[in-house]
Amino acid sequence: MHWLCLLVSAIFVAACSAPKPAASTGSDRPMRIISLDYCADQYVLRLADREQILAVSPDAVKPFSYMRETAIGVAVVRPLAEDVLIMKPDLVVRSYGGGPNAAGFFERAGIPVLQVGWASSIHGEQVGAIPFLIQEMADGLGQSDRGRALVTDYRTQLAEIRESATEKTALYITPSGVTSGSGSLVHDAMLAAGLTNYLDKPGWHSLPLEGLAYERPDLVAASFFGTHSNHQSLWSAARHPVAQRELEAPVRVDLDGAWTSCGGWFIADAVKALSEGAAK
Repeated sequence: MHWLCLLVSAIFVAACSAPKPAASTGSDRPMRIISLDYCADQYVLRLADREQILAVSPDAVKPFSYMRETAIGVAVVRPLAEDVLIMKPDLVVRSYGGGPNAAGFFERAGIPVLQVGWASSIHGEQVGAIPFLIQEMADGLGQSDRGRALVTDYRTQLAEIRESATEKTALYITPSGVTSGSGSLVHDAMLAAGLTNYLDKPGWHSLPLEGLAYERPDLVAASFFGTHSNHQSLWSAARHPVAQRELEAPVRVDLDGAWTSCGGWFIADAVKALSEGAAK
């Protein structure tokens, strides 16, 4: 019961002590931002001013965090209700941090929540497209101009990458032995690089070992190998001799896991790497 009393007390304090307004800026820009997971961290660290950031998640400095270097020196908070409430933020930013009920909980405590939307496409203006997501997050952080600049830079990067179709195929391989077909950002990145995805069905699937025994891709895109946070299990399809042969292919592109862990502007780095691999 002790932890319950502490939590109730924290909620009471948060509800009775309104966050300090973003005064002196003449705007509604939040000045005590907390992000609860590394997907949220990316947008907060890239778009918000340092003085706006109260704390980021413990994963902000991990190898799979694209903005890990920027996160060095920023205060860290666990995505636990009592830890967050006691810091009195004026905005909580989250993708999945805090669990499925976190958004409702913090809003009932009087703290606005900015939700990182699901990225479903690397192009376009529609909901779910990365340019839309960038601008939505920038607006919520009070940095609309910075968001527009990042969208422009992102589109410029993609436009500079060769997008003409080729006859080359690419297979995405992870330590878990899983690969991706259509409907994922990895698939979109392949297309943007002028490649055809070796896996011709939608969704995430185990490596097609039987097919690979007879027909090999022109290029292998390997991601998350060498990271300490994604170990191969003894039963992973990536350990199979056929998969190991592909990982030793002449044309292998190693994709930094931080480029694909979350949906954001950094997917352009993966597209560039794939395009350069296709040119070999």
